[in-house]
Amino acid sequence: MNDITIRAFAEGDEYAVAEVVKETLRISNSRNYPEEYIEKSIQSHSPQVIREQAKEAHFYVACDGDTVIGCGGITGYWGSKTESYLVTIFVLPAYQGGGYGRMIVETLEADEYFRRAWRTEVGSSLTAVHFYEKMGYEYKNGIAEPDKDGVVRMEKRYHYSGRESLTPWGCRH
Repeated sequence: MNDITIRAFAEGDEYAVAEVVKETLRISNSRNYPEEYIEKSIQSHSPQVIREQAKEAHFYVACDGDTVIGCGGITGYWGSKTESYLVTIFVLPAYQGGGYGRMIVETLEADEYFRRAWRTEVGSSLTAVHFYEKMGYEYKNGIAEPDKDGVVRMEKRYHYSGRESLTPWGCRH
């Protein structure tokens, strides 16, 4: 493994993050999606969108020295304090398979937004489904097919937070 560090997103990172997303979509995701879908996804991850997303989410970047090689964020699921959502998890193709995606997800799972939640969801690309399965995520409602947006909804439920957490019905477990 290279000497990769993960740190909180900082102002100005949005440009490097947008480039990571663009390169990853064009190289890694192009085998599962048509070019039109890839280009639309790139547009929806512009530096401006990333900057706004990082204001709402706890957003992190993985760096090899000063170079951003991956990213990911976690936020409340539609504003919930008991459910969370993983967003914009990407690793440059040259770094994929080196454990860096796992490092990013583990960082997100150590975040307070994950620890307070009884459930965390991720909208996985077809390309990343196997990765999320290895990380303990399951198909939401047992549905393994992509939705109208081309993503597979996956979730991890009832994770231990180091303290009691709430079930979906508000009961302690």
